[in-house]
Amino acid sequence: MTVTTVVGCQWGDEAKGKFVDLLAEHASIVARYNGGDNAGHTVVNPHGVFKLRLTPNGLFNPGVRCLIGPGVVLNLDTLLSEISLFQKAGIDLHDRLWISPRCHIVMPYHPLLEEVYEKAKGKAKTGTTRRGMGPVFADKVSYNGIRMFDLLEPSQFAEKLKIQLAVKNPILQVFGVPPLDFEQIYQEKLAQFASLRQWVREPFGLVQETLAGGGNILLEGAQGALLDNNWGTYPFCTASITLSGGAAAGLGIAPRHIDRVIGVTKAYTTRVGGGPMPTELTGETGEIIQRAGQEYGTVTGRARRCGWFDAELARFTCQINGVTELALTKIDVLDSLPTVKICTGYHHPSSGDQLRHYWEGDAHWLEDCQPLYIELPGWKQPTTQARRFAELPPQAQAYVHQIEELVGVAVRWVSVGPGRDETIVI
Repeated sequence: MTVTTVVGCQWGDEAKGKFVDLLAEHASIVARYNGGDNAGHTVVNPHGVFKLRLTPNGLFNPGVRCLIGPGVVLNLDTLLSEISLFQKAGIDLHDRLWISPRCHIVMPYHPLLEEVYEKAKGKAKTGTTRRGMGPVFADKVSYNGIRMFDLLEPSQFAEKLKIQLAVKNPILQVFGVPPLDFEQIYQEKLAQFASLRQWVREPFGLVQETLAGGGNILLEGAQGALLDNNWGTYPFCTASITLSGGAAAGLGIAPRHIDRVIGVTKAYTTRVGGGPMPTELTGETGEIIQRAGQEYGTVTGRARRCGWFDAELARFTCQINGVTELALTKIDVLDSLPTVKICTGYHHPSSGDQLRHYWEGDAHWLEDCQPLYIELPGWKQPTTQARRFAELPPQAQAYVHQIEELVGVAVRWVSVGPGRDETIVI
């Protein structure tokens, strides 16, 4: 039996979906335990190209059961849309998809509230995806949330919805947003729930049964460690726990069972939205990386900010997640560059020549940090056809080994393209 968690070691968009898709072949269960539909990933496999935000990647592998744990918040529109994609591709979901009734639901007022909050902040806005994540998690922790459980009892749902609209509508109206209609939302959500009802069942028992029977469980983390609500660059972060430890509460699996944590990181650094990014490249090199890497958000379509690989950040996220092995993605994006750089630490104006660490300050402090780089020769040749590590150019091999040394974790996979077969196993 193995329980493997796949986590992002940067600000998300690291290509975790590709590795969950690869590893799911050997899993009994693939489970999501955090986040919502505010981040997505693109999976390329023999079934086609899929852009997913909520459903676990294991559905592409016959015999794998896919679970959405109570730590995930659900936009029912998105979920139904993705289920339709699988069905159109001829993928059988019967008895394979389990959705916890403890999941909180993203209601129509949540994105609207996030929108007005961002407008009210002006230049201090966070740069959210406008998917309503902050407000839905705020409702969850303030006992105002609506869960899948509530839709099982229409009268209970009606009572809770009326209370929430009585609270939310006046706030929206202050900002010029028309009030939301109870009957419209009530009927819409009940109809959506009816379409999902066959898959709504608590997966806790199945998880425990699989653990006892020696089955393999693959846990799929959403977003990246640097977006964690506690350890990320707050307030430029997400609302949920994005670390490997979040699987304990978000799915209901004891930490002692997790024996493998795979950290996924790009061969460079990207970020969407606001917040500090010490290695950001604002000139021609950043644009080259952005174009070559097609760095545009799966959900929002926004251009991602690009920069050199930040080993200081990756070392921190590997430590806090207990990463046992690394997957290094998109090394092919760097193929045309004559030189490549790696950040090894920061200088801060308050510290003179002393090197500082990410975890020593907050987002405001990090904005004033200047990265210290080492420079390595580029390889100036394509890597996309390599299928063994020895087939990579010597300079690319040296780049991988330098990352291993600085981060303190062995690289087990190197990705040279989006497809399943474009992966080097070391």
